[in-house]
Amino acid sequence: LRTVAGVLEAALGTVLRLHPAPITVCAGRTDAGVHARDQHVHVDVPPETLPISEGAPLAALRNRLNGVLPDDVRVFDVAVAPSGFDARFGADWREYRYRVSETVPDPLLRGFVVPWPAPLDLIELNAAAAMLLGEHDFAAFCRRREGATTIRSVLACTWTRGTAAGAPTELTIRADAFCHSMVRSLVGAMLSVGDGRRARSWFAELLTAPTRRSDVVVAPAAGLVLEQVAYADDPAARATVTRARRG
Repeated sequence: LRTVAGVLEAALGTVLRLHPAPITVCAGRTDAGVHARDQHVHVDVPPETLPISEGAPLAALRNRLNGVLPDDVRVFDVAVAPSGFDARFGADWREYRYRVSETVPDPLLRGFVVPWPAPLDLIELNAAAAMLLGEHDFAAFCRRREGATTIRSVLACTWTRGTAAGAPTELTIRADAFCHSMVRSLVGAMLSVGDGRRARSWFAELLTAPTRRSDVVVAPAAGLVLEQVAYADDPAARATVTRARRG
């Protein structure tokens, strides 16, 4: 299957003349069909492979990569990572947004906004969102992996609705990390509360469930975007903390 990682690694292999192509590590893997506006990636390459262009090899590398990448993947910046940096484990938090349309959706945004067939109550949506703040075991919303924890800390979670005609209803959620399919499962559950199919009490029960719940519907991938990733002042120290298993 075509992936962002595969496309980027192939471009790196071509530009740096490395075979096999180097392996990248990203801030967060996304499900098929999910977008990323602010992804961060680290890669180890031999210094002598960097292109030389008027004393600015990193800018030259960025430009050459964008010259061979397809137009749906772009490199905005290239920098030398500090010692011990890890794009995945060194991140302080990640922020996603999910967009739904309660009206006839703009066809030009069909790949980024999900149409919703019923009116959504913003008060109910935010009541559910408020329950997610803090540290919880999100087992009901995650695909459990052997040896991995489903405990995460949600730092912010709010639903808003634009004032312009036809503006989408939008979730912003920020956490120290997310499990596989966690955000889309949370969105699906919150939308069930927002359109009146489920009660707040049902959503509250999900946060105490020890395993994945079959009544949680995973929202479509298209509406989800990884918007921002933030790193600690000492990402190497942060990586040590992140790797420690939470109980």
